[in-house]
Amino acid sequence: MYEATLNQPQGLFGQFERLRRELDDIFGVSGLPSSIRSVAPGSFPAINVGRTANSVEIHAYAPGLDAAKIDVTLDRGVLRISGERTSAVPLDDPKVQVYTRERGSGGFSRAISLPDDVDPTHVNARYRDGVLQISLARREPVQPQRIAVQ
Repeated sequence: MYEATLNQPQGLFGQFERLRRELDDIFGVSGLPSSIRSVAPGSFPAINVGRTANSVEIHAYAPGLDAAKIDVTLDRGVLRISGERTSAVPLDDPKVQVYTRERGSGGFSRAISLPDDVDPTHVNARYRDGVLQISLARREPVQPQRIAVQ
């Protein structure tokens, strides 16, 4: 059994990663807020952040959620996406025996540090086809102003 595990794709390290995810689920670690600067592999939801000349664009890949239960807040330059992902399998039903559970469930929270030129009064968010798209307008760059000395 041990040798067969090592010969499978991902080998021993893949098994350690699976064990880490299962322990995170058991102890509720997956529901803790993630660090702004770095996140653990497999953090939910996966996000892409980019910017254009006029906006900062964030795409959070979160299939199977109810849009009404996704909370998006912006406070002091930090955008937070949080909510809860429910399990499709009733885990508390004694008639159901779960063999494996790769899709995590429970509370989640992601925080994204935004650039200083984001305008907090012009934010749009929409959830479609499992993707939460957030668009934040950018302010015009402030030009240096000459002040007359009297």
